[in-house]
Amino acid sequence: MNKDLQEVLTIGRYFKNKFGEKVYKVPISISGFTCPNIDGTKAKGGCSFCENDSFSPNLQERKPKFKLNPNIKENPFLENQLKQLEMQFLSTKKRLQNKFKAQKFIVYFQSFTNTYAHLTTLKVLYEKALSFDNVIGLSIGTRTDCVTDEILDYLVDLSKQKEIWVEYGIQSFFQITLDRVNRADSVENMKYWIQRTKDKGLNVCGHLIYGLPDENQEMMLETFKQTIELKVDSIKFHPLYVVKNTLLTNEFRKGRFTPISEEVYIDTVVKSIVNLPQNVSVQRITAGIDDDTLLSPLWCKDKHQQIKNIRLALERVGLNY
Repeated sequence: MNKDLQEVLTIGRYFKNKFGEKVYKVPISISGFTCPNIDGTKAKGGCSFCENDSFSPNLQERKPKFKLNPNIKENPFLENQLKQLEMQFLSTKKRLQNKFKAQKFIVYFQSFTNTYAHLTTLKVLYEKALSFDNVIGLSIGTRTDCVTDEILDYLVDLSKQKEIWVEYGIQSFFQITLDRVNRADSVENMKYWIQRTKDKGLNVCGHLIYGLPDENQEMMLETFKQTIELKVDSIKFHPLYVVKNTLLTNEFRKGRFTPISEEVYIDTVVKSIVNLPQNVSVQRITAGIDDDTLLSPLWCKDKHQQIKNIRLALERVGLNY
C-alpha cells in the first residue's frame, strides 16, 4: 500500500479497531420472511428490481406456503426456521474458519425484510443467533416501514451486550424514483425511522442503489448527501442490474430502462466516498451476480473486477479502500 494514501474506513477496519481482530458477517436467509410490498399489504409484486416468488412458480413450490406477518403471533414454521438458521450459520462458520481462521462472527439476517414478523418470532430467531459460539452481534436487513418502537427498543436491550446493526434499504431519497420502482414507501417515512433508530442509539447502515430508472448522477449524489445528513454509521453502494423474473425485466426488454454504465457507476461511488465523513464506514462498494439470471449490464457479472476497478479509481484520488 502507498503510505501517502488515506485509508477508507471499511467495515472490516471498523470491526478490527473495535474488537482487535477481524469480524466476519454470516449471511442468513430464513424461509417465510417476506415484505409488505410483496404480500399485498402495501403493494404487489415487490420493488421492480426484486426477484421474488410471484415471478417463479418453481421457486414457489419449493418454499413453504406459510409467510410471516407482524399481525400473526402463531408461527407453525418456527422450529424449521431455527433449524435453517443453525444449519446455515454452522456451514458458513466452518468454511470461514477453514479459509480465514475466523474467530468472531456477526449473524446477518439478509434476505427479504427481517423485522416483518411478530416480535415473538423475532425474539426467538435473534436470540438463537446470538447464542452461537463466537457470535458478537447481529445485522438485520429491513425496510423503514417494517420497524416499530417496540422492535427498536428490544434491539436497544440486545445492544447493551452485543453489537447490533439495523440495515435499511434506502435506495433513493427521490419520491418520484420510489414510485417508479414500486417501492410503496415514502421519503418522509424513511427519514423518520432512520432518525428514530439513530436517536435510540442503534447502529444504522443505509443501502443505496446507483442507476435507478431516470436518475442522473446529480440525483444519486443528492441521495448520498441526504443519507449522510441522517448520521448513518455505515453505507452500502449497489449498482442496479437487471435479473430475470422481475418487473424491471419487462421494462428493460421493451427498451424503457437503460442500466448504468460501469464508468458512471465508478465515478459516482468515488465522488461519494471522497465526501464520506471519516467516522462513517463502507460495507460494500458494488454488487454483481455471475449466473444466467443476469440480463444487464454485463459488467456486473464479475464483482471482483469491479472492486479492482473501483480500488484503482479511489487510489487516483488518494484513497485506499
